[in-house]
Amino acid sequence: MSRLSAEAFKVEKKSPLVVVLDNVRSLHNVGSVFRTADAFLVEAVYLCGITSTPPHAEIHKTALGAEHTVDWTYFEDTHVTVDKLKAEGYTVFAIEQAVGSTLLPDLELDLTKKYAVILGNEVKGVQQTVVDACHGCIEIPQFGTKHSLNVSVTGGIIIWEFFRKLNP
Repeated sequence: MSRLSAEAFKVEKKSPLVVVLDNVRSLHNVGSVFRTADAFLVEAVYLCGITSTPPHAEIHKTALGAEHTVDWTYFEDTHVTVDKLKAEGYTVFAIEQAVGSTLLPDLELDLTKKYAVILGNEVKGVQQTVVDACHGCIEIPQFGTKHSLNVSVTGGIIIWEFFRKLNP
């Protein structure tokens, strides 16, 4: 099926995207984000606050080994992470429903830039002070009766859209 080996994945050119998990409590969501990050060649996953880190059996259950292929770093404080990313030249977006957010279909990316997206806690979302520190917010349009998506589903949609737009 033309899949990369773990060794080949490590040296493969990555999309200029870092995914940040801000206090995500579900280990299954964490594992699922790792698996999607592997599928679409994400540069790294940053785990912040109460977000659990590998090795963990429950993360592995959904990551299926992607926690070993995708680079990751733990940060105690998401604010420190945002500051680090900005200092390294990343454009940082919170994935959140907010006044003035950019709808995902309207998002235009510059192929010469690096990006980071922050996915928030399953109940509270991205911390407001973190949202305030970002360059902007991206919102996934929704048309049904519910106005939120599971973190791992949101991650899948966002990661795919960034991959698609950064790898034309």
